[in-house]
Amino acid sequence: MAAARQTEIRQQDFIDSIADALQYISYYHPKDYIQSLGRAYELEQSPAAKDAIAQILTNSRMCAEGHRPICQDTGIVCAFVTIGMDVRWADATMAVEDMVNEGTRRAYLNPDNKLRASVLADPAGARRNTRDNTPAITHIELVPGNTVEVHIAAKGGGSENKSKFVMLNPSDSIVDWVLKTVPLMGAGWCPPGMLGIGIGGTAEKAMLLAKKSLMDPIDIQELIARGPQNRVEELRLELYEKVNALGIGAQGLGGLATVLDIKILDYPTHAASLPVAMIPNCAATRHVHFELDGSGPAQLEAPKLEDWPQVTWTPAADATRVDLNSVTREDVAGWKPGQTLLLNGKLLTGRDAAHKRMVDMLNKGEKLPVDFTNRFIYYVGPVDPVRNEVVGPAGPTTATRMDKFTEQVLAETGLLGMIGKAERGPAGLDAIKKHQSVYLMAVGGAAYLVSKAIKSARVLAFEDIGMEAIYEFDVVDMPVTVAVDSQGSSVHKTGPAEWQAKIGKIPVTAQ
Repeated sequence: MAAARQTEIRQQDFIDSIADALQYISYYHPKDYIQSLGRAYELEQSPAAKDAIAQILTNSRMCAEGHRPICQDTGIVCAFVTIGMDVRWADATMAVEDMVNEGTRRAYLNPDNKLRASVLADPAGARRNTRDNTPAITHIELVPGNTVEVHIAAKGGGSENKSKFVMLNPSDSIVDWVLKTVPLMGAGWCPPGMLGIGIGGTAEKAMLLAKKSLMDPIDIQELIARGPQNRVEELRLELYEKVNALGIGAQGLGGLATVLDIKILDYPTHAASLPVAMIPNCAATRHVHFELDGSGPAQLEAPKLEDWPQVTWTPAADATRVDLNSVTREDVAGWKPGQTLLLNGKLLTGRDAAHKRMVDMLNKGEKLPVDFTNRFIYYVGPVDPVRNEVVGPAGPTTATRMDKFTEQVLAETGLLGMIGKAERGPAGLDAIKKHQSVYLMAVGGAAYLVSKAIKSARVLAFEDIGMEAIYEFDVVDMPVTVAVDSQGSSVHKTGPAEWQAKIGKIPVTAQ
């Protein structure tokens, strides 16, 4: 038998390919995702969900044109590197994992499209930002062959935080567990997206399978058309139909499209075990595949703009313009759940680290560096600006992470309202009702679109914590939805309940 041809891969080609791929996925959605989301937009019957999807699609096209991040959370890098055993690293002085990290560093510090550094070292201690988004999470596999294959993704924290794992009994129903668990995940993972499910192996193997499954293209409509050919495909179809029937909808507002696909990988497991992992991919789903054969760095073809659905978001005709510089508690008391607002004026920002520092100062009796009286705070960590931008993409972060601070902040600072993404938990709802505050929702996955409403930005406090500092934005017609009114009524409860009931009455062909 003839010996396999040995391939030489240059270290620099590998590093450049990683860097190019991460830049590419920061502003290009996969074509399959965009076209699936376009189909969901056409079929959607919930006005709130349809508006949210329109914002996501419009944002996606803007990012493809402007080469700026789809989401302000530019993710933690996850790379699956498959190396053929006949590959020779021609001039390598670095380990493969270090090469991935070097490519990540170069991508995230690229001055033409600088990406947000979100990775923190010493996670159980000081939580210091590494400033270049390294290290990546790298999985390496050796296989027969003479090429290097890479599947690489940038995984947002909002979706990653909703990952679930369970050790079921062998006789338990996977479907029942998924249908019980998905509603508990809330909307912080920014649906509509995909659910990756890993079944079998051991605990860590199931989680790895779930993550790896999200690298596959969306093909559920092709599967529906041809029909299932094995038990895994049957399970995918069953879960796709039943998860969407939950009525959670885009951004958790209630609607027909919660998932665009269900991906499943399985592996043999112990007779006494049934490990099941579930990891969601958000509306900013970012991944790409490339292969190196020794001929140079990977060449990633730019998608054609005509591949994007012809959808352009515009504010609803009945949207209410709000002057943040003069808004009163009486004004807020008149806002209704689901109402669309266009915010104008001065808006403060602050998220996890800023809230923690503020509460620590309040507990010590120290004066805060910013006056929050009758102000609104936006839960955001923006991307650094480039060229003539005043701020980079600046979409909302998951609001429930601030629930633990909400009562004290509302009670002791005079804060009037909050803006974030997804639902509020019981503690947040109780505090909002008690203080007759309000919570407004911006669309996750529309960060570049939102940033266009921000006309100026300056840091007011806590500059040392980078993107988590307190900024003051000057906004013009920033779109938001009243998600929790001053009486504590939440659209994230009423919307999905309404649409779950409606879906049971909608013909299958309309879904």
